[in-house]
This record gives sequence, C-alpha cells and structure tokens, in this order.
Amino acid sequence: MGIRVIKHKDKPLANITKTVIKRSSKGEAPEKDSGKPVLTGLKGLKSLKGTALGVKQKELEPMLPEELQKLLVKQHYHIVGRHSAVKVCEWLRRSLMNESCCYKEQFYGIKSHRCLQMTPAVSWCTQKCAFCWRPVEWTLGTELKEWDDPDFIVEESIKAQRLLLSGYGGLKERVDQKKWEEAQNPTQAAISLAGEPTIYPQIGDLIASFHKHGFESTFLVTNGTFPDRLKEMSKEPTQLYLSLEAPTPQLYKQLDRPIIKDGWERLNETIDIFPLFKSKRVIRMTMVRGWNDSEKYIPKFAELINKAEPDFIEVKSYMCVGYSRKRLTLDNMLSHKEILDFSEKIGKATGFSLKDSKEDSRVALLKKA
Repeated sequence: MGIRVIKHKDKPLANITKTVIKRSSKGEAPEKDSGKPVLTGLKGLKSLKGTALGVKQKELEPMLPEELQKLLVKQHYHIVGRHSAVKVCEWLRRSLMNESCCYKEQFYGIKSHRCLQMTPAVSWCTQKCAFCWRPVEWTLGTELKEWDDPDFIVEESIKAQRLLLSGYGGLKERVDQKKWEEAQNPTQAAISLAGEPTIYPQIGDLIASFHKHGFESTFLVTNGTFPDRLKEMSKEPTQLYLSLEAPTPQLYKQLDRPIIKDGWERLNETIDIFPLFKSKRVIRMTMVRGWNDSEKYIPKFAELINKAEPDFIEVKSYMCVGYSRKRLTLDNMLSHKEILDFSEKIGKATGFSLKDSKEDSRVALLKKA
C-alpha cells in the first residue's frame, strides 16, 4: 500500500489543508476535497526534509542523541529538521475547547488557537536556568555549526503543528470546530519553547520567513547572550522579549547558571542596545520565591529596566512544571497576590503602572505610566 504525496509548488501554504491524502495500492492520483480542512491523511505524509535545501534526507537527520529524541517525543515535541522543534501549548488546547486563553491573547490580542510555539535550537543554550522546564542536563552546546534553511524550518513547523492538532478535529462535541479549522493556518509564532533561539544564526531570516508565510506576529524570547546576533537581525520580530531574572552577577550565576564565561557581560550589552529596536520590547521577569523576590533587589532591577527602556514589563511567577521539579518545588512559586505586590513595587521604582494581570498564569503586565 503506497502513499502519494501531493506537491504544492503553486499553492500557498494556507490552502494545503484542503487536500486529502488518499492511501492507494494502485498509486492513482490523490483526490481533492473542496470543503473544510481535513487532516485525516496527514499521518501518512512523509517529511519533505531536504527539498528546501537541495540535500539528501540523511543529511538532515536530527542532530540529537537518540535517547534525547525519544524523551522529547514522549513530551509531545515534534522534531523539525536537525535542530528545531514544535510543541502545542496547553493554552492552545484550552482555547480550542473554549476553556481559557493564553495571557498573551488577553494582554496583546494574539489568538491562542492560532499560535505556533517553536524553537530553532531545541537543546542548545548558553544557560541552564534553575527554573527552566526543559531537561537542561541534555544541553548540547552553545552554538550550531550547521543549520537548516529558514523557509524549510517554517514550512515543516506548520506541518508539525497540523499533525499535532490532527486528533482534535474528531472531538466535535468538545472542540470548537471553527477554531480548529483556523488553527491549521497559524498566524502567530512564539519563538521560544526551549533552548536559546538566537543561537540559530539566521534568526532574522527565520522571522522574515514566518511573515512571508502569512504570519501576522512573531514573538521572540531571548536570554540576551547574543547581542551581536540581535543587532544583525535582517528583520525584527513584532515583539522582542528579554528575560531578566537576576539583577546582580552573583544571582545571575546562581539562578540562570550560565555555561559561558561572559554571560553577564553579554546580557548587559543586550540591555544597552535594547532601546534601539523598533519592535515592541518587553522585559520578562520570572520570579522564584527565595531566590529573586526579595525587596533588596528592586533598586538593581529598576536600574537595568530603566536602561533597557522597554514598552512593557511582564512579572510572572515560576511555575513548577517539567524538569524544573528536579531543582525547585511548589514552595518556589509565588501567589498571584505576591506577583501583584512585587509588580507594584517594581512599577514605583521604574515609572511603570499595572495595565493587566491574569491570575491563572500568575502574571502581571506593566506599562510606562
């Protein structure tokens, strides 16, 4: 029983889901469906690895140890190419069932069910943060010596998202079918997930490719350890996040646990150039009880934030999920009230005021007063 894969050279990606792949023992041409997006046959779709780069498929096998690949797949990651990955966010699932939405939808207006969460460097990072949910023990390095083409990553990430969502189409009584159909064509890219995205050398081209493929917004989250790469981006994201959890070099070493010698210096260089970016700029603070939530750190935090001149500040509690549970506990999570209290103090020290908050995410949004 063979599988024929339809080539969509002349079709925009937005229309790919309108084609049904039919299994056939005779190899006849697949039939087309003119109705709503159907993903039934996508389970048989072979990856088009190599077609975007003109190289053999074996040359694009994941650069991940087999044990790590199995671990990521078990955690519902879909590995894309050699070093990228996609994972469906819990808030996307909740949005499909009309239960709730991501705080980014409430704060910034993006649609949770149309958000593609991905990373171009799934196991490469310059830090092993104590609060990170990924298995930091599997960090493979701080640079990519070889990497995949940006268009290839975007196109395969969209396919991966569709595959990961395919099972939801059959849950007609629980899933909002209109949202599910819209979810087949994501319009928002959250470039974060795991690893440090700016390790990917063509990060600006990747952002440009997302927009070329019809994405309306791109949110890039960085730990700030590649300031030169940020400066050299061919295209900025619509929203640029800088993670700031430690206001002193001592705390930075303890909490962010850099594996490069000059991590603190690189972070501060990124803070210095942060005002130069034209995109919306956000400082994201992940608060960990007993580590960085002391009032004594507020003046130091304020000094760095004022230097960065962000448009927004997000103050969010650490969440005890994933592999972070091996390093921290539920006691390290702040309550929503504690987040609001800390946010108020940060606001007074920086001239920002509370704009919004979302209790189930334990996050507050501050904007320049």
